[in-house]
Amino acid sequence: MTSAMLITMVLGFALSVSVAVSIGLASIVGIQVNNANMLISAKEIFNSINKFPLAAVPFFILAGNLMETGGISRRLVEFAKSIVGGVQGGLPMTCVLTCMIFAAVSGSSVATTFAIGAILIPALIKHGYPTSYAAALQATSAELGVIIPPSIPMILYGVSAEVSIGELFIAGFGPGILISGALMLFVWVYCKWKGWGKNDGDGRLGFFKATRQAAWALLMPVIILGGIYGGIFTPTEASAIAVVYALIVGMLIYREIGLKDLFPVLRRSVISSAVIMFIIANAGLFAFLITRAGVPEAIGHWLEQVLQSPAMFLLGVNAALFIIGMFIETSAAIIVLAPILAPVAAHFGIDPVHFGLIMVVNLALGMITPPFGVNLFAACTVARISLDKIIRHLIPFVCVILACLLIITYVPALSLGLRDLVYR
Repeated sequence: MTSAMLITMVLGFALSVSVAVSIGLASIVGIQVNNANMLISAKEIFNSINKFPLAAVPFFILAGNLMETGGISRRLVEFAKSIVGGVQGGLPMTCVLTCMIFAAVSGSSVATTFAIGAILIPALIKHGYPTSYAAALQATSAELGVIIPPSIPMILYGVSAEVSIGELFIAGFGPGILISGALMLFVWVYCKWKGWGKNDGDGRLGFFKATRQAAWALLMPVIILGGIYGGIFTPTEASAIAVVYALIVGMLIYREIGLKDLFPVLRRSVISSAVIMFIIANAGLFAFLITRAGVPEAIGHWLEQVLQSPAMFLLGVNAALFIIGMFIETSAAIIVLAPILAPVAAHFGIDPVHFGLIMVVNLALGMITPPFGVNLFAACTVARISLDKIIRHLIPFVCVILACLLIITYVPALSLGLRDLVYR
């Protein structure tokens, strides 16, 4: 059964069939080969998405789209520009900082790419930065959308590996700040070397004026994250509150969302949510079948024999996830692999929250690595250039995040220090 499923899935990938459909077809083939009842597919598909934490996914997507339409993202850009925009290379640093703040609400890297990229990519080009560099920077910065909490992939990992989502969220701050700081330092040094961005401070608002204009926008992550960690509401409930807050601010305070704007926003959100839920449903069925077939246990025993130390196990997992992330969508990879790898990591004494952060950061790299990096396609769409033109500028950014990933992997305190302070 397992062989038939893997062959079908690989064949689907080779024929450019979507990941969700390939996984679903592979699961159906596995059921047929095993002569099992096809009702299993309907039952497990329903069970895969019948989980309360998953309700946060469509709400966070909708909140991100409302922030884009309601002028919240534009004010966050002006605020970030007022802080770092005055130095050479300040505009690329603004991109990283804005994505960091925006990520604290949206939970989606693709939403961050479109919302922030639509403003900053044209601004970067206007200030003399190459279009390819602007697109590569935006795609990379938007990766923070799934690392800094709240994060949709963290929610999916928590559901799949039965780990506290609240602990995952608070553990994500350390890696998120590390990657943000590393990217900002790199773009500053790079712009100094290239001689770019000497006039980045032109036209920026003063700090106090920008802060006053962005006050309602900045209050949003405070309410959401403060409510979660203060025990006022769960991460799932926080997603619904984010939607309500974005609506109130966009319609009543900033008055940039009219009734006519709601339908396109809702339509985009429904389409994005449906795609993710379809992936989750099919991946859940696939994970159920391979678990029943004993694949996780077999992989676990093999890894224990080959990689006999925690350090070697983490190195092997990172290498495998990096390659997998290039070809498989992040959500699908987490749902399929988390139930397999998390028990093995626990056997090696690795904290499941720490391992979750390693998985999320590593697979998030897949969003900015060809051939199937969704952030790359989104950034290229905004910048109106082809994918091949941004590779040269993309490679240094990937190397920076890989260096951060090694630190996150082998320095658990970076992820677990704040978690232990709050929960232990």
